[in-house]
Amino acid sequence: MNLSYAPDGGVLARCRSLLEPALREAVSVLHPWGGRMVAFALGWSDTDGRPYGGDGGKGLRPAITMLGAEAVGGTAESALPGAVAVELVHAFSLVHDDIVDNDERRRHREALWKAYGVGPALVAGDALLALAVSRLAERPEAMKYLSAALVDLVQGQTADMAFEERPWHGAGRVTVEEYTAMVAGKTGGLLGAAAAVGVVLGGAPELADRMWDMGRDLGVAFQVVDDMLGIWGDPGLTGKPVHSDLRRDKKTLPVLAALAAGGPEARELSAVLAAGVADDDSARRAAGLVADAGGRAVAQAMADRHLAAALRVMDECLPGAADLRGLCDSLVHRVA
Repeated sequence: MNLSYAPDGGVLARCRSLLEPALREAVSVLHPWGGRMVAFALGWSDTDGRPYGGDGGKGLRPAITMLGAEAVGGTAESALPGAVAVELVHAFSLVHDDIVDNDERRRHREALWKAYGVGPALVAGDALLALAVSRLAERPEAMKYLSAALVDLVQGQTADMAFEERPWHGAGRVTVEEYTAMVAGKTGGLLGAAAAVGVVLGGAPELADRMWDMGRDLGVAFQVVDDMLGIWGDPGLTGKPVHSDLRRDKKTLPVLAALAAGGPEARELSAVLAAGVADDDSARRAAGLVADAGGRAVAQAMADRHLAAALRVMDECLPGAADLRGLCDSLVHRVA
């Protein structure tokens, strides 16, 4: 089965139509060379600066910010500074993640570091982060959530990297609980900020803490889905090679859950991973063992559980926010 996201295209298109001009205005202050790299990272141009009509990302996080503002009686336009900020932080995190993970592909073409080099990509990523902070510098009540998300993101990325030094089994192995805490920061923090900043800028700061918690649960669900796509997804939709996480020895939730289950499939999977997933046959074998040991089922259940927790908070705080609820639901539910 091939898996893909199916978010509401109409809602996302409406939010993107507001977001892109504001994003272009934000990055227009950059040095021309840095601006060209940032334009490439955002999907606006090719490496030579020519207009590019490919995948620039779905804009999920800024859409959550704008829809959150609308849900409390504000306008999408009032939330644009926050929407731009969270999208720039997201772009910054992808640029740096690709360097850390040595990923050569992003959104069906070369990653920024592969196209321009590691040093220039780091500078471009730093520029994205600096611009993000500047968007909310005069809105401290919103900035505190973006700042918290940045700390969580760095802490989560650090934990994720530290996991690579730990064994697959036995003493010192990474537990499902540790994984959940890591992704709540690495992925959930920015989604929490997107939701919290939206209600702050929309005029309901009293709801921000609850929406922060909602976003962190949503982030766990979202990352678990990404982990599943990294093993069983269609590369034509994900933009990355199939089984890429298995080949990189990444400790993702389906694999950790499969190993924790015990049994013959888990033991065989442990042996395959210990030997290294170096070719297509071993990758397919590992993916099959993860599913047979129950890792895929556990991952699906965890994604559904954290999504349900997020939607409960949303229903309590933002009753009637149909567009926002539908968008968040679509991050976890897939079409085959």
